[in-house]
Amino acid sequence: MGYRVAVVGATGNVGREMLNILAEREFPCDEIAAVASPRSTGTEIEYGDTGKMLKVRNIEHFDFTGWDIALFAAGSGPTRIYAPKAASQGCVVIDNSSLYRMEPDVPLIVPEVNPDAIDGYKARNIIANPNCSTAQMVVALKPLHDAARIKRVVVSTYQSTSGAGKAGMDELFEQSRAIFVGDPVVPHKFTKQIAFNVIPHIDVFLDDGSTKEEWKMVVETKKILDSRIKVHATCVRVPVFVGHSESLNIEFESELSAEQAQDILREAPGVMLVDKREDGGYVTPVECVGDGATYISRVREDPTIENGLALWCVSDNLRKGAALNAVQIAELLGRRHLKKG
Repeated sequence: MGYRVAVVGATGNVGREMLNILAEREFPCDEIAAVASPRSTGTEIEYGDTGKMLKVRNIEHFDFTGWDIALFAAGSGPTRIYAPKAASQGCVVIDNSSLYRMEPDVPLIVPEVNPDAIDGYKARNIIANPNCSTAQMVVALKPLHDAARIKRVVVSTYQSTSGAGKAGMDELFEQSRAIFVGDPVVPHKFTKQIAFNVIPHIDVFLDDGSTKEEWKMVVETKKILDSRIKVHATCVRVPVFVGHSESLNIEFESELSAEQAQDILREAPGVMLVDKREDGGYVTPVECVGDGATYISRVREDPTIENGLALWCVSDNLRKGAALNAVQIAELLGRRHLKKG
């Protein structure tokens, strides 16, 4: 026996990727529903590479009764309306928006990092998926934290335009084309030109000068990994279509050499260590697209602080940062709580 699974927001970048990954990982579905806004109702969407086409259903009329799991990739607005409805009808919601992440009675899960926290899902019947940049960072930090206890992390991100949805990717493409043919460049989705540029601004500014994206990385890391870890983030949008990169500077309570860290990361779940100290001996965003791993390169000791390491971290933000992590949560939920057959 399998599960009845609904993907809400199925026509967006992350929703489509959820369908692809469910099919790719052969998630045991007896029935799969593609659910989206009224404007997409009746269109067809492919269920991965299975050849099966799904007719999109209207979220406004969808009854979640009898469905086991709903993967939400619809944004905070629709989620605020329909996630509680689904949860109240007995369907477990796994939500990709930021809406429920910091709710104390909603688990915020990265399966390789804090799987036991999923046991608290019954309080609301909702499980939160973390921010894309947080997800890949905590996968990298967890095994190192277990070994030497992290005191402080300073992270600078290099986040792709797909993190801003299809409109962000379209803007990068259109601006690049405009520059090549001599047309004017006008920002719409982003605050400044993104083509051939970087923008140190993601989400809204807060009173302390940080952005909400930076705040998310701080508070989510504390909730998922350890509330005692100090985190400082600078989040930057870069002219890349898919794949987020991060430069991490980590301070530990006890000594951990670069060689020891490499040995730990080589065996860590969800991590792929590619760290050759030679030309091309590292991973860049274009190389991680379509892969579920969090890639680590450039592991080295930081002599400016006691017990310090630096490393480079790259991952496909549409996968581990969103869709894959959600499906992994569903798999974990199935193993621990929703056993079938």
